[in-house]
Amino acid sequence: MRRFEFTGGTAVVTGAASGIGAALAQALARRGSDLVLLDRDAERLDAVVAAIRVAHPDRQVHTYVVDLADATGTAQVAAEIGQRHPRVRLLVNNAGVGLGGRFDQVTFDEFSWVIDVNFRAVAQLTHALLPTLRAERGAHLVNISSLFGLIAPAGQAAYSASKFAVRGLTEALRHELVDDGIGVTSVHPGGIRTRITENARIGSGVSHEEYAAGRAQFEKLLTIAPERAAEVILRGVERRRGRVLIGWSAKLPDLLARVLPGSYNRLLVTGLNRGVVRPTPAVPAPRPAADAAADAAREVA
Repeated sequence: MRRFEFTGGTAVVTGAASGIGAALAQALARRGSDLVLLDRDAERLDAVVAAIRVAHPDRQVHTYVVDLADATGTAQVAAEIGQRHPRVRLLVNNAGVGLGGRFDQVTFDEFSWVIDVNFRAVAQLTHALLPTLRAERGAHLVNISSLFGLIAPAGQAAYSASKFAVRGLTEALRHELVDDGIGVTSVHPGGIRTRITENARIGSGVSHEEYAAGRAQFEKLLTIAPERAAEVILRGVERRRGRVLIGWSAKLPDLLARVLPGSYNRLLVTGLNRGVVRPTPAVPAPRPAADAAADAAREVA
């Protein structure tokens, strides 16, 4: 498969108002792509677009304000994109949300909200826009999974379930779409400095004290700039890589999960407690319930 060509193509990016999504939009504009940007935060999305238009006035930029938790609204936006932009070359399903709490500390509605945004919306948009990808020679699909699509620590049942599902869907699509000439990449970021803790929800059964302590610990792990993450992702796209891990905070846990699939959680916790594994810039600790402002909103659409 040839290298991906950014120049002259149209890229759709969800969760584009901040974090990795905003950095991807800016990096794609620099590479010559026109943009279709989705997010639920209209004000932040407008700011991202304004900056891109100042720096790259020749780029075409269209926006859609949508909450991906709304399946009907997502379907309407997908249909409009398919009609207005029939030759999408790149689709990046980046938007995501987080939920802190053990499975028994969250309601099923809270659990379902995470699944809806992180997995159902990814599958829904991909399914709706697949004909436009097939129409564009050399197209590519990127689904942002997570470190927690590689490991599943305590307190992240909903988030890990959604991100393992994204990983599984992406791997299957990689095999299914190869004969169509469509590249497919699964991305697993480690600790990226985004609005993760601001956007994550906390399960109804998690105490405020648990949440506050966990949030303070978790924020220390966010050491990688979104701009760096975006560059790593787009280099992977250009080279048609099937899987991209960002940072040692993703690569080391992935290795441990492969070597010690039944006991990596205990090893990571022990390493953190003894100072063998340091939070900067290495491995996020598998954490109890609310240590979980969640590796979350990449950013929320």
